[in-house]
Amino acid sequence: MTDLGVAVVVEDDEDVRNLVEAVLSQAGFEVHSAAGGREGVDVVRAREASVVTLDVGLPDIDGFEVLRRIRQFSDAYVVMLTARTDELDTLTAFHTGADDFLAKPFRPRELRARVGAMMRRPRQDLGAVEGSATDPGAAAAPAASQSPVLHHNGLDLNPETRSVSVDGVAVSLTRSEFDLLQALLKGAGAVRSKTELVRVVRGDYYRADAYISESDERAVEVHIGNLRRKLGEDPVQPRWLQTVRGVGYRLSPAR
Repeated sequence: MTDLGVAVVVEDDEDVRNLVEAVLSQAGFEVHSAAGGREGVDVVRAREASVVTLDVGLPDIDGFEVLRRIRQFSDAYVVMLTARTDELDTLTAFHTGADDFLAKPFRPRELRARVGAMMRRPRQDLGAVEGSATDPGAAAAPAASQSPVLHHNGLDLNPETRSVSVDGVAVSLTRSEFDLLQALLKGAGAVRSKTELVRVVRGDYYRADAYISESDERAVEVHIGNLRRKLGEDPVQPRWLQTVRGVGYRLSPAR
């Protein structure tokens, strides 16, 4: 196995499948593939994939159902690929647990750049969260002022372990949800526009002058909605995340 781990390509179009396999192999992955959805789920499980590229229009079950099944046992990074340009597909993909969404035809360099950006932001270590939450001496450490952990209204976020807990209970977030939450915590109450938050989600793939589409901004809204649900946010009296209508989001005041 390579240092980057295993990538699985789930794609029924042979030409596209061969192209994606070549891109990921050149990037340094051990690549396996499947032409159907059910087979793809089995390959992801058997190979313990780190990254999955997943076509939406598969011949047996669609890509969204494949993603739902994968998310039952894997936190692999998933990039959805589709020839359809309906914004609903993008939102459905993020709601279901995708990390990124790319329309066909795509540029091989773009796919490689997006996968590379994801891999440079590893998912959180849930074991580290649970360990810190059950360690009675952790909160009383004398060097707490030097701790990298961000605290706000009972929420703790550790950038080093990429872990989050609320009132001592670990919360499992996707890479995008974690990055958005960290950006808002670091903002200390400053308003972050949706455009800024798109760049947070996309990482270093988007330059400062890159075009940000309405679909990109809607994807941020979906991520924020999922984040609120996982945190157990009260929509009437938000404990952590406030919506600034027409602009973006900011951290709720400290309590």
